[in-house]
Amino acid sequence: MPSSAAVVDQVRKTDAKAVPVPGRTIDEPEGRLPRIADAREVAPSDARQLSRVFLLRLRSLEEGTPEYQYARNTLIEMNVSLVHFAARRFRARSAGGGVDMDDILQVGTIGLIKAIDRFDPEREVEFATLALPFITGEIKRYFRDTTWAVHVPRRLQELRTELAKSREALTDLLGRAPTVKELAQDLELSEDEVVEGLVAANGYTSDSLDASAGSEEDSAPGRRTRSLADTLGEADFAMELFEEFHTLAPLLAELDERDRRILQMRFGDEKTQAEIGAELGISQMQVSRLLSRTLARLRSGMLAS
Repeated sequence: MPSSAAVVDQVRKTDAKAVPVPGRTIDEPEGRLPRIADAREVAPSDARQLSRVFLLRLRSLEEGTPEYQYARNTLIEMNVSLVHFAARRFRARSAGGGVDMDDILQVGTIGLIKAIDRFDPEREVEFATLALPFITGEIKRYFRDTTWAVHVPRRLQELRTELAKSREALTDLLGRAPTVKELAQDLELSEDEVVEGLVAANGYTSDSLDASAGSEEDSAPGRRTRSLADTLGEADFAMELFEEFHTLAPLLAELDERDRRILQMRFGDEKTQAEIGAELGISQMQVSRLLSRTLARLRSGMLAS
């Protein structure tokens, strides 16, 4: 089989849309595409020349034929280096988001295939110029639609990207992390919109509550590390009061108006028994007896329930 350099040399010597292989002549009715042993090994400079020949020929072939499949598959193999080039930009996001690099390359290859199918040779545009936006766009769409741990609206997903770019640029300019106000001015947004975007960005990745909350130094052998669950939240003692209030409410509703009023003045308004007696026109002794009787009744009702 001819090497890629030999094939390219043939391409440069002819303006024909198909390049002959040994045993056929250019004057034959239908010139066949050159056979390339390993399209992935074709040098980028040679791939540009060959891609144009294959793309021109692809438009004249009937879809589904062996020759069409060969031309299309060879174009994919020859230009897969464009996918690797575009994927490098997302290496950091891949590591931070727990995304396998192989998945990114597969998604980028889908963008390459779309570029091959939509390329118009008559526009006289370099194939790489068209293919890179297709590849990058497909990878960005993959990150946007599948890598968020919590679903958020698309506008907030896009705002997260803009905030990341703005923060990086301002950090280089100011020599420190920018404030919310500075981010808002740079992006011409309100501070509330910036805060909303920053909060939404927390939904991009998630960690298990069982994950270690310490650093790598804290996780040295023999040293016990706390999980995230151990550092979040605290005991809410008001929950016990809630249960008690829930039980107490129907018992209070059964009391008469005077008993409820005495309870309100004693425990709500924090009045003394003497003050309560003076307001109700009864003695302090009577107030004490009424309170004792009412409290005993409530206590008995709560224990029974």
